Amino acid sequence: MTRPVAAIILAAGKGTRMKSELHKVLHPIAGRPMLAHLLASVAELGPARTVVIVGDKSEQVEPLVAAHGGVVAVQAPQEGTAHAVRQAEAALAGFEGDVLILYADTPFVTAATMRAMLARLAGVDGAVAVAFRPADPRHYGRILAEPDGTIVKMVEYKDASEEERALTLCNSGLIAARADELWPLLARVSNNNAGREYYLPDIVMIAAADGHTSSVIEVPAEEVEGINSRAELAAAEAAWQARRRQRFMADGVSLAAPETVWFSHDTKIGRDSSIEPNVFFGPGVTIGEAVRIRAFSHIEGATIETGAVIGPYARLRPGAEIGEGARIGNFVEVKNAKLGEGAKANHLSYLGDADIGAGANIGAGTITCNYDGFFKYRTSIGEGAFIGSNSALVAPVTIGKGALVAAGSVIVRDVADDAVALARAEQANKPGRAAKFRAVMAARKKQGG
Repeated sequence: MTRPVAAIILAAGKGTRMKSELHKVLHPIAGRPMLAHLLASVAELGPARTVVIVGDKSEQVEPLVAAHGGVVAVQAPQEGTAHAVRQAEAALAGFEGDVLILYADTPFVTAATMRAMLARLAGVDGAVAVAFRPADPRHYGRILAEPDGTIVKMVEYKDASEEERALTLCNSGLIAARADELWPLLARVSNNNAGREYYLPDIVMIAAADGHTSSVIEVPAEEVEGINSRAELAAAEAAWQARRRQRFMADGVSLAAPETVWFSHDTKIGRDSSIEPNVFFGPGVTIGEAVRIRAFSHIEGATIETGAVIGPYARLRPGAEIGEGARIGNFVEVKNAKLGEGAKANHLSYLGDADIGAGANIGAGTITCNYDGFFKYRTSIGEGAFIGSNSALVAPVTIGKGALVAAGSVIVRDVADDAVALARAEQANKPGRAAKFRAVMAARKKQGG
């Protein structure tokens, strides 16, 4: 029988190196706060309880935690990682199962790694730690372990000897332990060390002194390296994007210049679609098969059906729904609008709060005038309608099926099916007036205005 799992996520660091009024763990990677990345992985385990330990700016973090079904506990003052974990004891009162201790600023720990921690915990009577081998060990704590993973010693860098600092197996800080053993061990952690803090890894050595065996599992460095500065945030973003590009290409998506395309955490793209250079995907984008996204397009909150062509230089905003085989061309912006199958808006248009029928053609320069400064209104364009260039459709307004709107029109009333609408001032030509105008203006300029 699978034991219940609880997660404690430490997020109480001040994040001073980030130099931001926003809590460090809320800074986004791939369009999602780093804490949300970790909470999503934790959710795959179906935890019985999730507790996030915060310090400063807890009011910023609490709504996100609550949205993921967790609770917040406050660490004040902040006296080390073991002290931080102890702040979760009340929230986990009565919990009987296994506890994962994670860090909000290491957001890419996978559910697979968490399951591996729990699986190893089932085979030892102590705790399980997660280790890695970074290219630069820096000031990470070190782990001395037997070939079978049994931990001999864990030590913080500040307290390590030169021989111990030469070890390459570094402590990520992640721990798995049984709830009934965790709290008594934490109560025995001392701050008799160089940092005068209560260190979480000490529970492993306390358990060892009691005759219990703890074990270590090793994971790739990129999974557990922490994010503490803007530079490290940018590096994490770049690493995440590189992995996602490789995944999309492996799944049958063509990227002409992979390093120039940026995805969101939830971007979905169907097989045989192609993405040209310098395309940006914000959150909430779903793309069907055989779609072509041309260069320099910006897409967020949009759905694009099979065979559609977008761009170049197109912008699709939230609520854009592009039908099968539809075309959105250069410098066209679509917001909260639906384009039916085969509809086209090939140049220089704004389509907001609109329903556009299958096969409709939207001429260059067309805009739906959807906002009066107070409220938004919808425009409806029927199947097969033709909207001439440089037309303004003042919502709320309906253009019927097969209707034709003449170029340059300002449409303020509904247009019936198959009707022609022309709404522009009558043209008046004045013979010879251009030459007279030029002569008058040239004389005025010569006289100095």
